[in-house]
Order: sequence, then C-alpha cells, then structure tokens
Amino acid sequence: MKLKWHLNRADMERILIVCAAALVVALALRGQEPATHIVYEESPLTVTETSAETAAAADVPTQAVVCWYQDGDGYLVPVTRQVPQQDGIAKATLSLMVQSSQNDLSAARLGLTNVIPEGTTFDLSISGGKARVDMSKEALNCASAEEELLMVQATAAALCGFDTVDEVSFLFDGQKRSRLTHGTDVSGVFSEDSVNVESVATMARGSADYADQLQLYFPSASGRLLVPVTRTVFSPVDLSTAILELAKGPKTDSGLESPLPRDCGVRSVSVKNGVATIDFSKEFLTVTQQSDGGRQAIRAVLFTASQFPGVKKVSITVDGEPFSPEPESTATFLNDAEEVMAQYPGVVEID
Repeated sequence: MKLKWHLNRADMERILIVCAAALVVALALRGQEPATHIVYEESPLTVTETSAETAAAADVPTQAVVCWYQDGDGYLVPVTRQVPQQDGIAKATLSLMVQSSQNDLSAARLGLTNVIPEGTTFDLSISGGKARVDMSKEALNCASAEEELLMVQATAAALCGFDTVDEVSFLFDGQKRSRLTHGTDVSGVFSEDSVNVESVATMARGSADYADQLQLYFPSASGRLLVPVTRTVFSPVDLSTAILELAKGPKTDSGLESPLPRDCGVRSVSVKNGVATIDFSKEFLTVTQQSDGGRQAIRAVLFTASQFPGVKKVSITVDGEPFSPEPESTATFLNDAEEVMAQYPGVVEID
C-alpha cells in the first residue's frame, strides 16, 4: 500500500511549525536545559516519553498505551508510549495520534507521521467489548481514500489495544455514515485485525468459505520496526499455518523484509503446557550473522506466535537442538512472551 503525498498550505505551515519546534529543542539541549527526555528502549516499538515536569515528580503513575502511526512506506505501525494515568485514557490515547505541532514532532523522532487530521476530537462510549467513537467534522478532511482508511484502521487498532474493546464502530460529526468523503466504507465494525491487510487474488467460487485471517510480523525496509501484516489464508488458522506463512515472507512488492533466512524450513511446530516449540532447519542459524544478531527475526517469530491463545512462551530449536544466540540473556528475554509483554504492552496479547 503506497500513499501519495499532498502538500497544501496547511501542510507547509505544519512543516514550518515542526521545524521551528525542532530548533527550539536543539537550542534547549545546547543550553543543557532539555525540555523533553526521550528514552529509547531495546526496540523502537517501545518509546517512553516523559515531560521534564513529570520526570521530576517520580510519584506520578504512568500507563502504557499503544498508538498507531504511518511509516514511510504507508504501513501502520504500533508504538508503545507511557502517559500519566487518568480517566478517559482511551480518548487520551487517540489525542496523541492527531496531527499537531507537538504530536508531529514526537512521531517524527521515529520517522513516523500521524494519521488523524488536525483538530479532530472524540466522543467515546464503550460497553460489552464494543466501542463507538464519534469523530468530529475535522476527521472528514482527509485528502484521499488511502488517508481515510489509515485513519479509521489506526483509530480502531488503538482502541482495541485496551482489554475492554474487541471491535469499533464509527460516527462522524454525530452522524452514522456508510462512506467517507473519498468513498471509504465505514458502515461496519473494525478491529486490530483490520490493519495492513494484504490484497487477495480472486479465488475460485466456494474457496472463500475457508478463508480466514492472521497477523504476521515483518521487519520494515530499514529493519528498525516490525510491521504487523494481516494475511488471508485458505487453511486452518493455527500456529503451524502462521509460522509457515512467516517463512514465506512478505509479498514481493510490499517493501518489507523477510525475517527468516532464505531456504529456511519449518521442521515442526507444537504447543504443550503453554510452550510453543518451533523447530527450524539449519539455515535458521544464519540469523546470528545479521547486524542485530538475529533479534528482529526472533521477535518476528515471537510476536507472530503469541497471537494464539494459550501460547505463553516460545522455544526455538534448530534441527532439534536448542537455539541460543549470544548473549544468552537475549535468548531468555526474547523467548519469554510474558517478559516481552512487560516491554511491549498491547503489541501482542497473551490471555
């Protein structure tokens, strides 16, 4: 999915504001009076941003929320952010994704952009796992159908990051709409599984009865982020299918990278007592030769596996032998889905 950029007067003004804000931050840093403290965790998927005032008040509790932004290739990617605990945390999360000078600067630090039009506000109600969000009239200002779809998918995915939300329906300016300005269908419900949906070739009549969807994680072209991709499969949606699809890699025109080495085979997949054991062929060993020591490859396997209920830990073996990249502490961290959840709340769900 590729996006065309539209630069109008408002966009140019926003760019100038962001540049000015960046200059202010740079001058503040030079004067040894940083206005903002940014802490980058082990993966860019996790960004902890705390204001100077909040950092000084160590007793202020924070909460991890997952925001969704657009990368340079037009994909939506999740970023975990720490925000002060508050009533209406879901609405506060959405407000972090609205285009503004401050939000745009925060996203730009990761090479990302916000997808909700400037000035958009929200009314939100949640009951029985269903959220209904009313976006103000500013949300109708998207410049294209692609931008409309990204806005709706990102909003739904952010809300589904909360345990109380399974699906999301939309109102716009207080009205139920079947389509937005550029024709995007918003008549149904959306979920986190609606993100970055791959196109599906036309299948024979009747085959759609067996179609289902699962999420796979592929490194971005830069290798800095893992991008969740929703793929339609025509076989049982289980862990074996997911790992086999991951081994196939992304579509050739996707702009994403394959997390597994070329010709790497999947020898077996099993789950017992909450532990998923995935046995790869010997070609998997070459991941340790990658610049990151294979960490993104292992994370891609872990995140893909962890979407299935009952999977608490993931054990990777190669030709039946335990796989232990260096250092050993990395293997322990990356193979424990519960520990990863502590670092990436909302990115993978473990029941």
